[in-house]
Amino acid sequence: MNSWKTAVAWVGKGMAYAVMGLFSLMTIYPVIWLIYNSFKTNAEFMVDKISLPKEWILSNYVGAWTLGTFDMLIGNSVIFTLVSAVGIIFISVLAGFGFAKMPNKATAPIYGSFVMGILLSITSLMVPLFIQVSQLDRMISDGFHALGMFTGHDVHVFYNTSFGVILIYVGSGLPMAVYLCTEYIKSIPTSLVEAARIDGATYFSIFWRIILPMSTPIATTIVVLNVPGLWNEFALINIMVSDETLKTLPLGILRFNGQRSVDYGKQFAALVIGMAPMLVFYFLFRKQITAGVSGGAVKG
Repeated sequence: MNSWKTAVAWVGKGMAYAVMGLFSLMTIYPVIWLIYNSFKTNAEFMVDKISLPKEWILSNYVGAWTLGTFDMLIGNSVIFTLVSAVGIIFISVLAGFGFAKMPNKATAPIYGSFVMGILLSITSLMVPLFIQVSQLDRMISDGFHALGMFTGHDVHVFYNTSFGVILIYVGSGLPMAVYLCTEYIKSIPTSLVEAARIDGATYFSIFWRIILPMSTPIATTIVVLNVPGLWNEFALINIMVSDETLKTLPLGILRFNGQRSVDYGKQFAALVIGMAPMLVFYFLFRKQITAGVSGGAVKG
């Protein structure tokens, strides 16, 4: 009887490992395929898309970096991603502290509006967002012109500006982040806040010295959830900027996709360049990511 149970356990374990191995292969192989094809010439790729390159060439990476102006694109992506992630973390933890530890009559409707934002997709907001941004910039320009200022050109505060991009990125990441932070901060003992208040601490001092340091696990979780999406974001930045100096890496990669012809070698090299920072991010912070996800889980 025991031997039969042991055999069943081994079979179950073997099937589990086989399924996990299959899914791992399905995940890893496309990345490997992309990397080794980035070292092929366009002609060789068109002839054989599966096998390894006959001659490994680096010119695709040199050409992709030069033609794509990736030094500027990566700089923009780093700035937009880091500033937006910090903004999402700070505002969501601050809002979560208010919702969890300082409730009032306005808490329920305001918190509910944040939670409802989780249901909205980016694609459904693109057209109204663009119209709103355009109208706001037009109103601001008209106001300055009425005062006799900047009469020679239109004023852009939201469209084609770094501020506009970061503002929209932060806003798009807040609904889920505020929900997670609120539920996490509810698990922090209220007695800590009350004791600090008795000692004369202000609410902002309590937030800065107690809540924010104790929210490191959920902040790490928010980083994990938002940084890859911010780095790879394409739709919003595509409608928000037309200035080449403000474009990010995903828009730069699109340059290699021509209407009539495609240089696959340079395009694959550009994709590898765009993917590399996220791989480095994962390998450098994999322990913190794992600890943050487990430590930042919402408590029921």
